[in-house]
Amino acid sequence: MQALRWHGVKDLRVETIEEPQVTAGKVKIKIEWCGICGSDLHEYAAGPIFISQGTNHPLTNEQAPVVMGHEFSGQVVEVGEGVTKVQAGDRVVVEPIFACGKCTACKQGKYNLCEHMGFLGLAGGGGGFSEYVAADEHMVHKIPDSVSYEQGALVEPSAVALYAVRQSQLKVGDRAVVFGAGPIGLLVIEALKASGAAEIYAVELSEERRSTAESLGAIGLNPAEVDVVQEIHRLTNGGADVAYEVTGVPVVLTQAIQSTKLSGQIMIVSIFEKEALIHPNQIVMQERNITGIIGYRDVFPAVISLMSQGYFSSEKLVTKRIALNDIVEQGFEALLKEKNQVKIIVSPNQS
Repeated sequence: MQALRWHGVKDLRVETIEEPQVTAGKVKIKIEWCGICGSDLHEYAAGPIFISQGTNHPLTNEQAPVVMGHEFSGQVVEVGEGVTKVQAGDRVVVEPIFACGKCTACKQGKYNLCEHMGFLGLAGGGGGFSEYVAADEHMVHKIPDSVSYEQGALVEPSAVALYAVRQSQLKVGDRAVVFGAGPIGLLVIEALKASGAAEIYAVELSEERRSTAESLGAIGLNPAEVDVVQEIHRLTNGGADVAYEVTGVPVVLTQAIQSTKLSGQIMIVSIFEKEALIHPNQIVMQERNITGIIGYRDVFPAVISLMSQGYFSSEKLVTKRIALNDIVEQGFEALLKEKNQVKIIVSPNQS
């Protein structure tokens, strides 16, 4: 089959590899759509971050080159011995977290904090930028007919967004600000709407992305035109209840901290490529608190349910649909160069 594999920074190759075999407890899925994630883009531009290079990943026993892609939907074509959760023909998505099940975090049910945690499509195990994947049964979630395959490719990133909001202190009627209106930032806006936020502000330089945020119900702010910290304090009469940092840009983290009210909260949702310098007094003197999240846990069913109610719409968020052979130039490079792109999804089984 054809698959996209990461060999190194700026070195992605569509190659012919063996189709995965179905063994006991495994589910073989024909991929319909797979989204290009911000994490994928970080690996392409500045990796390895989650990808193992030089040594095998402790859970998959694999290292680069690895098949990429972890935001995907598809149809079950075969199941292994002992699988009872799904059957051939089922429409599914995959929760792509590998966890050891033995460490302190896993024993507490916090499998996304596993000390050996990895993602299918980054740590090995196959990936969604291929024609087929064989995933463990417990990773597979069925989607109803009301959720399209395109929508299904957004379940994984939507889970990040919903988990970020769930882990925050946000209450119904609160005011929130989202720094960065890329794919995850826009999905955070959707999650905030579903969670009852009264006002949502979106700080974004790109006019196209800011416009998309506004179409989702947020109030857009251009940091090139206004002092966003002062403007947020003015508009909210004292600062946002919760700020979500979704850019990974060090200076923006400082703005997120300063934009919150007394005892406000800053949720760090992004992955940073560089260290960020912050002044502790901005936290201490206002009794603010900062929380970070990685991935998600126990939210896929809730995301799928919200999708069936109209949230996390692919029609509003998907800006480009491409074939696997075009993924580097029209996918990864386009996301680096074209700020009007939001979510690009890839079909490995279509030319």
